Amino acid sequence: MTQPARVKLTSISLSRLSNVCTEIMNIGEKAGIKIKGPIPLPVKRLNVVTRKSPCGSGTETYEKWEMKMHRRIIDISADDKAMRQLMRLKIPDNVYIELSLT
Repeated sequence: MTQPARVKLTSISLSRLSNVCTEIMNIGEKAGIKIKGPIPLPVKRLNVVTRKSPCGSGTETYEKWEMKMHRRIIDISADDKAMRQLMRLKIPDNVYIELSLT
């Protein structure tokens, strides 16, 4: 029995995120199931701006840090066997995965 599922992937490392996406796509091709994606979502940018001088005197110079969060969605119409393979998939520490059955 096939059941539609949506896999949401989030990471700050684009290369690791694309590696996980290709592994999921390979599982889908081997199982012969329908896959839509990976669909790229807009990149979230988190900015932190701080002043360099701790005492507050002197010229106003600032440091800027930015963290980008890359997101992808993959829609799968998978059976039990393919879902088990997805659950066994080894995912790096900085890639977050959310699996929802619809």
